[in-house]
Amino acid sequence: MTAAATFTDDFKACLAEAIATFALCFIGGGSICVDAMLGEHGPGLLGIALAHGIVLSIAVTATMNVSGGHVNPAVTVAMLATGRIAPLKAGLYILSQCAGGAVAGMLLMTIARGVLDPAAARAMLDTGLGTPAFDTSKIAASTAVIIEGVLTFLLLFAVFGTAVDPRHPNVGGFGIGLMVGVDILVGGPLTGAAMNPARAFGTGIIGGTADFWGQQWVYWIGPCAGGVLAAAAYHFGVLGRQK
Repeated sequence: MTAAATFTDDFKACLAEAIATFALCFIGGGSICVDAMLGEHGPGLLGIALAHGIVLSIAVTATMNVSGGHVNPAVTVAMLATGRIAPLKAGLYILSQCAGGAVAGMLLMTIARGVLDPAAARAMLDTGLGTPAFDTSKIAASTAVIIEGVLTFLLLFAVFGTAVDPRHPNVGGFGIGLMVGVDILVGGPLTGAAMNPARAFGTGIIGGTADFWGQQWVYWIGPCAGGVLAAAAYHFGVLGRQK
């Protein structure tokens, strides 16, 4: 393959990752904003979980044949750790994912500022545009790291079992999206259940709350550590191979 062809393929893959992550952050963050805006008439935790799970299912399915459908820096780091992606390409993927999330945050901010009801607009902005966060008066940062790590471990195990393993069933990205949905049902009220550094970074860099920078490390270390552990368990244990 020529250098030009490689560049073109990498550009297409990065564009796919950016658009897919945009979709996840816009729909996921948007569902939280709408829930806050509508109050007791909002979609609630179940609706938010469904929004994240369904949009990720579609995004992964739409991009898996172009970029592998990572849509998540923790997935990219796990693939890097098991030798399934080159370091430079992994870095480009992560930059693309964060950029896609940031564009989603910009659009959500534009929408929130255009809401005419001041109380509804303030409710949307108070969620940090739907950015995952945790209450430091109730949950210690170390506990939040463990929660995010466990949730992402389960997610990456689903990724390997339904997309990476050559014996995987032909379900597209829907097994992955379902795992995200059920993870949010448990982890959503605790840490926001990001399981994805770009999900926590994208909307937060645009409209995050005052705790955004202080908590950001939790949403990188927890998911990446949990993802690598799951990848190692599946790669060396379930698949039983060393490369």
